[in-house]
Amino acid sequence: MIEILLVEDNKAEARLTEKAFEMGGINNNMHVVEDGEQAMAFLRREGSYEDAVRPDLILLDLNMPNMDGREVLAEVKNDPKLKVIPVIVLTTSEAKQDILASYRLHANCYISKPVQLSRFVEVVTSIEGFWLDVAKLPTAE
Repeated sequence: MIEILLVEDNKAEARLTEKAFEMGGINNNMHVVEDGEQAMAFLRREGSYEDAVRPDLILLDLNMPNMDGREVLAEVKNDPKLKVIPVIVLTTSEAKQDILASYRLHANCYISKPVQLSRFVEVVTSIEGFWLDVAKLPTAE
């Protein structure tokens, strides 16, 4: 079973992402947090996330309150224990500066969320096809 951490502040988009994974036939454990501070607490198993599982894959929105996705990405990729977890930036932004900044911070992939549900399901299915079926993910230490 693959553990996925979805970092998304928009509850409707989080539900849509979960629904797209369901519609795509992807049966994995998805854990949802609403901002970067919660994401880092989850990843470091702090506070209410003391018993959190280590995710195999992180789906990260960029534009969030408190601690945005760029800050999360920088912290994850600078942490020796976390940096091996693949991070897919999954955001509505198509801005070239966001794409470049994400890759400079060592994002493993950058995907702009399509507006249409059917296209979004295709995108999620492609994530599943590559990252969860083809790619070999590191195991927890």
